[in-house]
Amino acid sequence: MKPHLHVACAIIEQDGAVLTAQRSATMSLPLKWEFPGGKIEAGETAEECLIRELREELGVSVFIGSALSPATHSYQDFTVTLYPFTCSLTGGTVTMHEHHALKWVEPQQMPELDWAAADLPVISEYLIITAENASI
Repeated sequence: MKPHLHVACAIIEQDGAVLTAQRSATMSLPLKWEFPGGKIEAGETAEECLIRELREELGVSVFIGSALSPATHSYQDFTVTLYPFTCSLTGGTVTMHEHHALKWVEPQQMPELDWAAADLPVISEYLIITAENASI
């Protein structure tokens, strides 16, 4: 039976753009784009995981906003469930510690990137929410 990972991820919003991260060439799913975050450890909530991971990976602190729907995807070697949250920066300077690249993109530009498959349903839901909020 292949491993099932539980991962919290952040849709960090700032000035109408979203922070995206490109995985390094040495990571699984090399050079795919993703939302920053990481594996939820035993006894840790998804929110606690995000606070820890974003401090470690990017050197920032965040305000955690709304949760989106969890998304599960099965890759050949493992299954992952993403727990996405919209976030905003509250401190620190975005610094790349693990990723190959970081990029701020407008929501409508997100589909142009080569995303990890698990992130695709998160992007779809986020774009629907963004479009609904824009029409209010």
